[in-house]
Amino acid sequence: MMARLIRVKPDADLEEVVEILERDGAVIVEDFVDEQTLAGLWADLGPWLETGSFSDNWYDGLRTTRVSSLFARTTRLTPVVTQPLYLGAARAIMQKPRTMWIGRSRQEVTPSIQISATQLVQIHSGQGKQPLHRDDALHLTTHPGQTTRVQLMLAMSEFTAENGGTLVIPGSHHWDDERAPDPAGAIPTVMAPGSGLIWLGGVYHGGGRNTSGSPRTGMTIAFDLGNLRQEENQYLAIPKESVLAYPEEVRRLLGYDRCPPGLGWVEMNDPGIVLRPEEDRIAAGLPEEPAHIG
Repeated sequence: MMARLIRVKPDADLEEVVEILERDGAVIVEDFVDEQTLAGLWADLGPWLETGSFSDNWYDGLRTTRVSSLFARTTRLTPVVTQPLYLGAARAIMQKPRTMWIGRSRQEVTPSIQISATQLVQIHSGQGKQPLHRDDALHLTTHPGQTTRVQLMLAMSEFTAENGGTLVIPGSHHWDDERAPDPAGAIPTVMAPGSGLIWLGGVYHGGGRNTSGSPRTGMTIAFDLGNLRQEENQYLAIPKESVLAYPEEVRRLLGYDRCPPGLGWVEMNDPGIVLRPEEDRIAAGLPEEPAHIG
């Protein structure tokens, strides 16, 4: 019997969703965002797809359009990255306490998480299947092991088996690194616009083949552990004024945060200091405002 992706509603119990993710590696949240949010994202980001071109390599898709630096192109992503089941699950799964010795003192440290990669992905008719892969391969991790990424694919348009709905092998995050993914075990993500697929970085997945007559559009955003390098360099991708358009919680998720026990500081201060007024930066010991933060 073929595995299936569990579906939950936005008001589902967070502990239940975490349990599903840790067991299956993926879950669909129906009505992940409301119609107004989805329409606003299309209004801001749709034109970028129209002016973009197909990717120039087989892995990213020769009939696939990709748009990155999303936080620089819209100010409407707060309800996406703070959606309780997504952000809550990412924190519960990755922000687990670690212990370490500092001298003769046994310390407990809990890492932060950060937004790593953002991309709009539009798969056009005639695009073939993307090779099945693990996104946490970027971190050179050993499987099974610690989860270093929790990722979202928000359906901007309908996802079906025919138009390239993301292929997922449930439970594959439990496999060791010697076991290769078998396409026969991958199932397509079927969901309505506004719904979201959440999956763990160790799960084998990939874009599906589009045999329909219409493009399939999704938005992917990844949360990674705060002590890892971001896949997409958010500091260079997003101008300072665009960062300041978001609330502090989102700024910290973008990386303007110090990950315990002490990663990312500026002049020994929380990096959020660079977003504060000039007098605060000078008081903190910064010689002058950086010419370009994003």
